[in-house]
Parts: sequence; structure tokens; C-alpha cells
Amino acid sequence: MLNNKSPDFLIIGAGIVGLTIAFELKKRFPDQKIMIIEKESRPGVHASGRNSGVLHAGFYYTADSLKAKLCRDGNFAWREYCLENDLTLNQCGKLVVARNEEELNGLDELERRARINNVNLEMLSAAEATEIEPHAFTYERALWSPTTATVNPKQVVESITKKLIDAGVAILTDTAYIENSENNVITSKGNFSPGYLINAGGLYADKIARDFAFSKNYKILPFKGLYLYANDSGLKLKTNVYPVPDLRNPFLGVHFTVTAENKTKIGPTAIPAFWRENYTGWEKFNLEELVDIVGIDAGLFLSNNFGFRNLAFQEMQKYSKKKLVQLAGTLVKNINPGDFKKWGHPGLRAQLINTKTKQLEMDFKFEGDTKSFHVLNAVSPAFTCSLPFSRLIVDEIMKIKNK
Repeated sequence: MLNNKSPDFLIIGAGIVGLTIAFELKKRFPDQKIMIIEKESRPGVHASGRNSGVLHAGFYYTADSLKAKLCRDGNFAWREYCLENDLTLNQCGKLVVARNEEELNGLDELERRARINNVNLEMLSAAEATEIEPHAFTYERALWSPTTATVNPKQVVESITKKLIDAGVAILTDTAYIENSENNVITSKGNFSPGYLINAGGLYADKIARDFAFSKNYKILPFKGLYLYANDSGLKLKTNVYPVPDLRNPFLGVHFTVTAENKTKIGPTAIPAFWRENYTGWEKFNLEELVDIVGIDAGLFLSNNFGFRNLAFQEMQKYSKKKLVQLAGTLVKNINPGDFKKWGHPGLRAQLINTKTKQLEMDFKFEGDTKSFHVLNAVSPAFTCSLPFSRLIVDEIMKIKNK
């Protein structure tokens, strides 16, 4: 019988990372007691359920990064999972287009990274790109990623959740982490004494980690992602269309996504948020978080690290539908602003910043010891990477525990 107060493994956070870590633990240790606590009423309420649904191919990332090592394999793993479990999968691919001569260098760099990372990516002429997507506009050349696909993230979360429950993993919803006290995890539903704790707390992962003496030089700096949907009778694309990104920061720029259900949307933005759950209006306003985050943003604005000043100016303009459509319109021909009227559910990126170097963490980041492990930075493409990423996390935990 499951002892709800002292599981072998206690995971904080039922987003896609917390769920897949539990999935991996249960495969390796079927007789162990595994529990997930989640402060919301169901899994995947935050980033995982608000994800774009894109299964990235893995060509954006430098070869020495975990993202490069895990993205390609995660793309394959989730496509296989969706096919095996009859989940919606749109294997529509992706075009990365250049808007001018200068961006051709960016295409070359992405092709180089793809080659090193062993990712299938093809350089096309503008005419060849138009054969794939007649609406796409590109200057001379484009890149074609045939393995990029889209899924319904809520559907994936629900599927994994059901498998975990069927396997005997306890998922306690409406159970918020409060603090750690002498190795007792205090929550809104009582205290727990786990054999081992795993923090996959997303927007609050850094705060939780500090209760365990980790994340000393890191904080979460949230960025808001908005999506603008095309009307049912409006623009319909055959494939995702992305710009050449600014590789100094971890954002991919405003682009067109074709959803798992073949709907077209523009986004996401990367607008600096003012508190951790700053989705809409004054919802879940937190004064302490506001003061802390505005202080970090002000410092970055003054120093202009990684071009933050220009990024902030450009992103704040994207609250305007007109401006967002105008920016996206550089990627396709003859866009009609009237086609885009409906905002989607906003998401928040739990982006980690190094408070010493004042730089955004570009790669996944985690820390741990023999009692606890903390996933501090699990941003895009974390959804795509989550299955192999969770294997890596469990491998790391086993190494630490067996020292």
C-alpha cells in the first residue's frame, strides 16, 4: 500500500518534465513508490499545456549543448509515441526563410549545426521553398526541416498522466509546495518525508531549489508568449514558417505555426513579464515578484546584455495585433491582417538567468545532491526533449546517489 507521507521519490511539478521523469523512474524502479505533487487542479496547466506543440528537429543548438544532444532523439521519440498511442500528429515540417542577404549567413550557420548534430536539414532555392509552401517568402534560399512536426500538447500531457496513474504513480493535485524544513517537505496538503526529492517546479524551480541550498546564482526571469490565430476562413499554411533567429538569445522570433489540427497561428512573442504568472491583466499579481523582476530587467536594460534593450522595445510592441501581423508578414506573401483576430492562451517561459554574469542560460541547467535534484532551466525545446531529457536526469540522480 502506498505510504502517502514517505514515497521513495517525490516530484514537485506535473508539467511535461515532472511527468516524464516519473515515467522514467517507474520503468526503472517498478516497485518504488513514486509521487508527484502539483499546485494546480490538473497536470500541465502552465508551460506544458500552453506549449506551441512543435516537435523541434534539433538544428538550432550548438553541438556542445544538451539541447543538441537531446532534441533530435526527443523529436523521434514523441513522433513514435503519438503514432503508437493514436494521438494527433501533424508531420508538416518547417521552412526557415531568409528575409535579406544578411540572413543567408544565418541559414549557413543553422545548416552547419544540423550537419554536426546529425539532423536532417536541406538547403533549398527560393523556388523549391515555394513548391513546399506557396505562401512563403524567402530571399534566394531557405532551409527545409522534414522531421519538424506538431502535436496537441494537452493531449500528450493527458496521455502520459493516464499511463502514470495506471502504473500506480500517485499524482496529488491542488497540493502546493510551501517549504523544506529539516528534510520534511511542507505542502498545502500536509508534510512529506521522501527518500529523494526532484524539483521540476518550472516558474518556481529556482525558489524551491534555494530552500535546499541550490540555485545560489540563478533566478527565473519570465517571458510572455502570445499567439494570434488565423480565422478558419483565413490564411492556411502547409508547413511551419520560421525566420532566421538571433542566436545571441534563446528565442526563435515570431513565426507561423501549423497546429496539430491544421490551424495557422502567429507567435510566440518573448515579452518580458512582470511576475511569474503574469498571463493576463492583473491575474495572480505578486508585488514581491514584481519588484524583484523589474530590478533584474532594469539592470539588463542599462547594461544591454545580449541586446536586451532592443529586445524589450521590440517585444513590448507585439501586444499590438497589427504589429505582430506586420512582423510575421515578412515571412509570407500578401498576408491579410483581417485574417488574424483571435488571441490564443498566453504562455510563460521560465527562463533562467545567471545573476552573476547577467546572461540568460542558453542550455538546460540542473543541480543536485544525495537528497534532492533540481531542474532549474527546462525551456524550449524541453517539451520535445522531455523523454530523453528525463532519462538523462535519472542517470544523473543515480550517479549522485551511488557515489
